[in-house]
Amino acid sequence: MENIFKKIQSFFYLLPNVLSTFFSKAVTEKYPVEKTSLTERYRGKVNIHAENCIGCRLCVLDCPAGALEMEKDSKTKFQLLHYPDRCTYCGQCEQSCRFDAIYMDNAYIPPAADKHLFFVILVDRKDEKLQSDN
Repeated sequence: MENIFKKIQSFFYLLPNVLSTFFSKAVTEKYPVEKTSLTERYRGKVNIHAENCIGCRLCVLDCPAGALEMEKDSKTKFQLLHYPDRCTYCGQCEQSCRFDAIYMDNAYIPPAADKHLFFVILVDRKDEKLQSDN
């Protein structure tokens, strides 16, 4: 009997929310007819100032999704890879970088069908020519 009273009480507790949702206007964007606007704080594409990156691996260690990977040959020769298909765009890499190398802008990232777009080389310091150019 007590169980029935709890169910009735929960029904009447939720009833105002259900009714207000049922009779309110739908909140839907008319995409692709109207272009959607992204907020200023939207965390989009992961970018890097390659000249600031020293290869400390803090961003790689702090990434909860495993979207960053570093291949190191020596202290000065390394590659920093980003896997956008794994990335949750949480911004942890930007927060953990002590050298302001990684940053996120609010650019929208369209879905990719080409598997070559599933990883991006952010920093490439394996080639001596590239290192001298930077």
